Amino acid sequence: MPRPTWRFWLWPSELRRSGVLGINRRNAEFLFEHNPRARYPLVDDKLLTKQICHQRGIPAPATYAVIERNGDIGRFLRSVTRWPEFVVKPAKGAEGRGILVIRRHDGRVFTTAGGQTLDAAELGYHLATILSGLYSLGGQIDRALVEQRIVRHPVFDDVAVGGTPDVRVIVYRGVPVMAMLRLPTVASRGRANLYQGAVAAGIELKTGRTLGGVCRGRAVDYHPDTGRPIAGLTIPSWDDVLRSAMNLADGIALGYLGVDFVLDAAIGPVVLEANARPGLAIQIANRAGLLHRLQWIDAHLPAGLSIEQRARWIQSAGQPADETIVWLASPATSTVESLPALRPTRRQRV
Repeated sequence: MPRPTWRFWLWPSELRRSGVLGINRRNAEFLFEHNPRARYPLVDDKLLTKQICHQRGIPAPATYAVIERNGDIGRFLRSVTRWPEFVVKPAKGAEGRGILVIRRHDGRVFTTAGGQTLDAAELGYHLATILSGLYSLGGQIDRALVEQRIVRHPVFDDVAVGGTPDVRVIVYRGVPVMAMLRLPTVASRGRANLYQGAVAAGIELKTGRTLGGVCRGRAVDYHPDTGRPIAGLTIPSWDDVLRSAMNLADGIALGYLGVDFVLDAAIGPVVLEANARPGLAIQIANRAGLLHRLQWIDAHLPAGLSIEQRARWIQSAGQPADETIVWLASPATSTVESLPALRPTRRQRV
């Protein structure tokens, strides 16, 4: 009897059967068709995104100051004692670059969430680099936002190290189709950035409960630093997360959108930012492909539904929500778990 072949790779035909969405198809069929370029500035600039949130009653971190010119830096530093803690971020930044979380300060010495200290001159220099466009998309001249620091919800204390986890929801044509929780680690230096070593956990859309985790492309069941299980964690106020994601997608008027949330201990879910080109690693976190879900929405979603009507439709589209939205295709074709087990052979292709 021949021995089974274990491998780290999949044939294109296997990826197609699993419904895995590739970047070229995502761009051609979903971004090009459903995301008008004229709307991109509303997500590429975090300040514009926050303005839409405020207009539509969606919770977002309070904005303390907007620094647009080098002359604004000195004025900000002279008034900084008004805010005992705050976050500095570039308005047009990406992948968490340029974000500085100040946990405490006395107006002269500033301590970050990671325990580093800066003096006022160093903080001013960091603000100047943001304005110069060092962290912005395409190196454009930028603005610096100073905003409320989010206090991590205690439900994440055992599965997040050195920072605040976030939740990403992919919304297609106004309907949430996939979500994941990103957990910071020591390796990611407290950032919820998958490429720096954070853990991604898929989320069951109907319940808000986490599934298994992935870290650096490998399946993990426990947080690498705390040893606590990743699966089975219920995201607080999950219905509010989904409704806010739909609300923001309607306000921005993009058909394919990623919305990032953090959960504050007092406020609950707040929108951090939106992304018109959300990455595809969320499929790895959920061990499921996006394509079948998107095609199901195209085939079945009635036109012109309000947010409340969409929410009811998700729950009553002729079958349970887990079968219509969470698992849109049969397990045999929708989940990566149904594909051949991935282990090394003598000729590894990693």
